Amino acid sequence: MDKKNHKKLLNDIEGKMGFLPEVLQTIEDIEPENLGRYRRCNNKILQDGALPAKTKILVALAVVASKQCEPCTESQMKSALNNGATKEEIMELMEVIFITSGAPAVAACKDALKLLKEQE
Repeated sequence: MDKKNHKKLLNDIEGKMGFLPEVLQTIEDIEPENLGRYRRCNNKILQDGALPAKTKILVALAVVASKQCEPCTESQMKSALNNGATKEEIMELMEVIFITSGAPAVAACKDALKLLKEQE
């Protein structure tokens, strides 16, 4: 993947998520060849398929919450909001996260939920 394709991939991801995750910029700065691994994310998660992109992003939010990755929950929340997730959908998802992964997983969403509150 050449520099032009790196920039196109990053621009595509930024357009779909509404922001460019800082880690991708760092990877580009350190070893741009590794950006190719993110093409799958761009082509599968961030595009409609059998499931709409918004649904896949909400699933991704639940998964990273279950792993208690706080920065990941913020990233996925930004992406979910940018892709049209509603307060009601996100709060219902928080219930699913609590049922399937417990209170620590919901707690990992604390800062991500602040992003939702800022949208109001």
